Amino acid sequence: MGDILEVKDLSKRYDDFELKNISFNLPKGMIMGLIGENGAGKTTTIKAILDIIKDYKGNIKIFGLSNRKDDKRIKEDIGVVLDDMFFPEILTPTDINSVMKDTFKNWDSDLYFKYLNDFSLPKSKQVKTFSRGMRKKLEIAVAISHHPKLLILDEPTSGLDPIARNEVIDIFQDFIQNEECSILISSHITTDLEHIADYITFINKGEILLSKTKDELLDNYGIVKCTEKEFKNFDNKDYIRYKKNKYDYEVLVENKKEFNKIYKVSTIDKVTLEDLMVLMIKGVE
Repeated sequence: MGDILEVKDLSKRYDDFELKNISFNLPKGMIMGLIGENGAGKTTTIKAILDIIKDYKGNIKIFGLSNRKDDKRIKEDIGVVLDDMFFPEILTPTDINSVMKDTFKNWDSDLYFKYLNDFSLPKSKQVKTFSRGMRKKLEIAVAISHHPKLLILDEPTSGLDPIARNEVIDIFQDFIQNEECSILISSHITTDLEHIADYITFINKGEILLSKTKDELLDNYGIVKCTEKEFKNFDNKDYIRYKKNKYDYEVLVENKKEFNKIYKVSTIDKVTLEDLMVLMIKGVE
């Protein structure tokens, strides 16, 4: 199948933050979700991939080509939605269509106006009159309407109501159906990622805590809720993190079936991506 995006040993140092040896691969036809707290390094990673941030260490390849090269093939085939992205507020969606026709050789005006209709976006009103949710829909329409092979999305469903989020998720799922296109998506809405992501990469304090398939995480990981007495019987090599609550302990395990074979616990709950984030960040090793 091959990888559409390869990130190897990406590092970047700021005065108060450091991105440390970030490595992951995104295969063709797949969606990878980036999760982590605010300030964890997700946006820095995305901006390095897009070569917006220049002075970093490591190697990044998109479509097998170095992202540092001013290669028109790379730029033409990437659709982007950034959390701090914006269009000049005096423009209308119709104006934006005119600009984009001169920017991308594969720009598809018919597809663009179809998305505007699907999203119920007015074609002739200035962007400054749009709500945050409307602007986000416009950004998504623009990102997809030049038929890119890779979408790089930073909080693309932020500000959207549940119905609009479902519409957007459907569009993303349609986007990868030909198995040639891929999506890298950073989102705080972990339930969205549970629906669409094939892989999850978890960044915390500038480092990758894990990068696995979503099915591996949701099927194999589990949370054991137990008493203090039960917890003291667990060998710390058999769990990842634990959190002490007022009345019980929550213990994150990597392989719930194996854990149950050893300790015969009464209940191991399924893990959600939100559970995973909380326990990995707030829990004790």
